[in-house]
Amino acid sequence: MFAQRLAQVSASATLKVAAEAERLRRAGFNVVDFSAGEPDFPTPEHVKAAGKAAIDANFTRYTAAAGIPELREAICARYKRDYGVDITAAEVLITAGGKQALFNSALALFDPGDEVITHAPYWPTIPEQVKLVGAVPVIVQTSSTDGFAVHAEAIIKAITPKTKAIIINSPCNPTGALVDEATVAAITDEAVKRGIWMIVDLCYEQLIYEQVPHNLPKVLFDRHRNRTILAGSASKSYAMTGWRCGWTIAPKELSSAFNVIQGQTTSNISSITQKAALAAIGGPQDAVTTMLTEYRTRRDAIHGWLTAHPGIKCVKPSGAFYLFPDISGVLSKDGPVKTSADFAQGLLEKEYVVVTPGEGFDAPGYLRISYATSMEQLREGATRILRYVESLQPAKAGAAR
Repeated sequence: MFAQRLAQVSASATLKVAAEAERLRRAGFNVVDFSAGEPDFPTPEHVKAAGKAAIDANFTRYTAAAGIPELREAICARYKRDYGVDITAAEVLITAGGKQALFNSALALFDPGDEVITHAPYWPTIPEQVKLVGAVPVIVQTSSTDGFAVHAEAIIKAITPKTKAIIINSPCNPTGALVDEATVAAITDEAVKRGIWMIVDLCYEQLIYEQVPHNLPKVLFDRHRNRTILAGSASKSYAMTGWRCGWTIAPKELSSAFNVIQGQTTSNISSITQKAALAAIGGPQDAVTTMLTEYRTRRDAIHGWLTAHPGIKCVKPSGAFYLFPDISGVLSKDGPVKTSADFAQGLLEKEYVVVTPGEGFDAPGYLRISYATSMEQLREGATRILRYVESLQPAKAGAAR
């Protein structure tokens, strides 16, 4: 009845748990929601004002599918300022969030049977989009034992004659780990030899906590400019998730192909959003700094609260706004809570705390916890999680006997 491609694709695990949180809230339960992959801050005032001004000026008609020239030029200016790379507006295309930026890339580049390498734990959309176009995701695992570091040799080892692209996500959703410049350089040098595309998801690029080298655009452009795609987004940095604004930066010929795809599917993103995004990217950046400072405080607090329990291990994230704790120490082979999916379901039913189990990120035994919520909610949620963990201890001890 349905297209065969749907048999290969799974529903979004993150959207599923968000829907469950909303269902419980509507039913009147006091829910602590740690599933949200979006800032809890309001969109900055000057950005909202630009959106309102666009409406008042009747800027409500179609634009070019690729986006208004001034927004594309503002993105060029921002990447020049932040990374020292020269980009032309013809290489930029405005998309409905980072998700469309990545899917345009998949549609334009991947044929059935092509292999596309990425690293896990991963944002589920990355391999699912690969499968949607008939290509094959090749997953290279990382480990919490070294901070979920991506190792160049592991990526290179996964390359075959069928490899069409390598997708890097940094800072990573769900782990918050960064892929360092030397690693990207080594991977890219190998990609150059084999004509492989490099696609980098930089949607959390402005949410990095420490001053560490992370100029991935320059590393890529210096080595492989003609086969590099950067995917960016206004969603996380500017608290604009509902506005739906992302972009691709790619060679001009590929951007033209993206324009064809978008012109025949969604066409332009909202004209009003484009004016708001122009104010965000080209205007004052104080709000980004404020959010980053608050996320750092929240990260440190909830990391400390949860890891005080000996059964919970967690790498402190370097970016984004997620904890990715290892809860395998509180699971039981013989008890009712054998997996992180079991744990998440039990936590939901007993304590009304919503988390995303690691199975959705190809990381069983882990949980994704978003700390994009208030300190009060973080404290309450951590208390409930620890209470639930303690409730499992007698059962686990009994099973061990």
